[in-house]
Amino acid sequence: MEPVTHLRSSRILDLPSQDRPREKMRSKGARSLSDSELLAILLRSGNADRSAVDLSRDILQAVNHNLSALSRLTLGDLCKFKGMGEAKAMSVLAALELGRRRRATEVTRDAGIGSSSDAFAYIGPHLEDLQHEEFWVILMNRANRVIGLFPVSSGGITGTVADPRVIFRLALEHHACGMILCHNHPSGQLKPSDADKALTRKLCEAGHNLEIQVLDHLIVGTDGYYSFADEGMLP
Repeated sequence: MEPVTHLRSSRILDLPSQDRPREKMRSKGARSLSDSELLAILLRSGNADRSAVDLSRDILQAVNHNLSALSRLTLGDLCKFKGMGEAKAMSVLAALELGRRRRATEVTRDAGIGSSSDAFAYIGPHLEDLQHEEFWVILMNRANRVIGLFPVSSGGITGTVADPRVIFRLALEHHACGMILCHNHPSGQLKPSDADKALTRKLCEAGHNLEIQVLDHLIVGTDGYYSFADEGMLP
């Protein structure tokens, strides 16, 4: 009987060279590869029964081929797949984190924010894949240029407490003229809660008194966002 390692490797070697992930990338570039082929290159090998491509397809199928859902898997989640040791799982998580950081740097701090989509592009990479709730604030100058992005609080799965005193202390310390409030809903539900609405009203009123305008409040989910400004929900 042939060694198991030979049986495993022959699955990909039996494919035409142009269909093997590495050869395909070399000849046609990374953009020509499917999600499972890109993931297979990170995994490098499968297990006794499945090639790296097969294992990649299993993983993607488990998250309904949703890369955002894949990015929310933990090291332990990935290691539950047969043939996925810690080293392979860490390679996948590292690649996903690099992708997130690339997105986070695409919007520069000196760029202006003129719409909710601009704000989401800036804050989204920081919030959309979290499994717990966090509250952040984007501080703006008079020209709507970004002064900075600041975490305010971090909580559990169902909520976090945002202290208005902390938020406005940050704004005053950095001489902000405006701010965009941001928090995430790990459930993916974008509809604001009564607590979200009450906090927004309180912060808008305080901002009016301090001449620091609340320009928007974004709720970030796994597949999009809700804008209080776009929905006419700012007091």
